Amino acid sequence: MKTEWRIFLTIAGFLLFATILYGAWTAGDSGGHIEWVGTTALLLSFLLCTMCGGFFWFVSRRIDLRPEDRPDGEIADGAGEIGFFSPGSYWPFGLALAAAIAGLGLVFWQLWLVGLGLVAVVFGACGLLFEYYTGTRRTAEH
Repeated sequence: MKTEWRIFLTIAGFLLFATILYGAWTAGDSGGHIEWVGTTALLLSFLLCTMCGGFFWFVSRRIDLRPEDRPDGEIADGAGEIGFFSPGSYWPFGLALAAAIAGLGLVFWQLWLVGLGLVAVVFGACGLLFEYYTGTRRTAEH
């Protein structure tokens, strides 16, 4: 995580510099009026990168160094099981379809279609999340 937070905070520093430069440049060209849309977009991008970099920095302090974070790390140190990946699932397709329905409702400004699409997005996200749920509350069939 050491590499990730350094990348994000470096980009955040650049965006802060670009925000100040852009605001000053537009104020100089237009007689003292700052172009707020671009300045706000750059400022929000800076804040988002700062938030991501801060999260990675916070997490990197709490976990052990990964092989890619150690200077003496070898490629073989990262070998082994990474995690469980679904061999096949229809939930991502349903989730994309639900998001498309909600987006279609936004395009044509049909609030009932937006609502239907958002309900379907929540249903699809829950289906994707609980697809392989095998916790203690799952009912066992005998």
